[in-house]
Amino acid sequence: MHRSRLGGFIIDCRTDDLEGAGRFWSRALGLAVRQPPSPEDPTYVGLARAPAAGGLGIEVQQVDHDSRVHLDIEADDIEAEVRRLEKLGAKRIRMVRDWWVLEAPTGQRFCVVKAASPDFVQTATVWE
Repeated sequence: MHRSRLGGFIIDCRTDDLEGAGRFWSRALGLAVRQPPSPEDPTYVGLARAPAAGGLGIEVQQVDHDSRVHLDIEADDIEAEVRRLEKLGAKRIRMVRDWWVLEAPTGQRFCVVKAASPDFVQTATVWE
């Protein structure tokens, strides 16, 4: 048994100005910058969780591919969730640090990440 839920959206930006991209999306969405780039993880800017969107996490990420938006599914057992999604037709693309990038049968890429939402246990779906 494991749990998973939609964790949030990542705004992938092909840019040399991640802080500027973070400021733009912060202002566009009305969400404060929660976490500016840090030396440990210089490719992300975290925005405040969006209460109007069910507390979903939104981050701005500097990438070297075309700009797009992707979603994160958070799970308390990443491997179990990846296997569940593979049975539905997803395929593994690559492991990044401690999470998986998958591709849906329809071509969209998404990530399965470690559960981090404060209300994860209360709001996640339980899978047998």
